[in-house]
Amino acid sequence: MKKTIITVVGKDTVGIIAKVCTYLAENNVNILDISQTIVQGFFNMMMVTDANNSQKDIAELADGLEKLGDSIGVSIRCQHEDIFNKMHRI
Repeated sequence: MKKTIITVVGKDTVGIIAKVCTYLAENNVNILDISQTIVQGFFNMMMVTDANNSQKDIAELADGLEKLGDSIGVSIRCQHEDIFNKMHRI
């Protein structure tokens, strides 16, 4: 399974979740787990996804999500689960 970790951070606006989820659905990426919070007007979301059925590789998905984030005013990062885990080890 190609698991990815997607993080979305920025000022809260209408439609962030809808736009990110639409992009993922259009690329056959399944959301396995999702958590989101809004703190004093700032939006933060983390997703664990399965990109196994996507025609795009993780780098292409990450580029598309980054461009989507730029268009809606948030920062979106997408990383393979293994890279995310290695970066966040103590």
